[in-house]
Amino acid sequence: MQINIPNSLTWARIALIPLFVGVFYLPEQWLDPQEKNLAATMIFIVAAVTDWFDGYLARALNQTSAFGAFLDPVADKLMVAAALILLVQLARVDSIIAVVIIGREITISALREWMARIGASAGVAVAFVGKLKTAAQMTAIPLLLYDAPLLHLNVRLVGEILIYVAAALTLWSMGYYLHRAMPHLANEGSKAKRPG
Repeated sequence: MQINIPNSLTWARIALIPLFVGVFYLPEQWLDPQEKNLAATMIFIVAAVTDWFDGYLARALNQTSAFGAFLDPVADKLMVAAALILLVQLARVDSIIAVVIIGREITISALREWMARIGASAGVAVAFVGKLKTAAQMTAIPLLLYDAPLLHLNVRLVGEILIYVAAALTLWSMGYYLHRAMPHLANEGSKAKRPG
């Protein structure tokens, strides 16, 4: 395992997850509900910024590595899954939305791993629809965590709209990646049917 600045930032992002979740379990004598919301929002935003920053540094410092390429998306998915589960518990996100988004992440991660094993990872490289999904999701989650008016903006409503947009884009992007992988899946299926 190569230890460098980008990988250290990714590990730091993973280390923020228990802190992020733990905020909501602190006694109200320490933090009132809105202070908990604010603290969780800030932690999530810091994690999102480090996600961009570690990728930038990996390229700028020429410190890209296979381990970093594996760990970075794992850290992202863990943070997003933790946030969605918390938001379901707080009744700010419908459970079906969380199931769709988390289920898609598991499915596409497994698909990418399999495509990499057969040397066809380019077929499921990140597409524009996937970037749109991430943008909607990473904007919706902090808004739903904050859950209070901001400059006369109905933050909860905007967050709810964006998380539904993210869920729709999640299904669209999953269909897109599965469609790209279908020839390889069909090819592997035909190999399995051939007599030994």
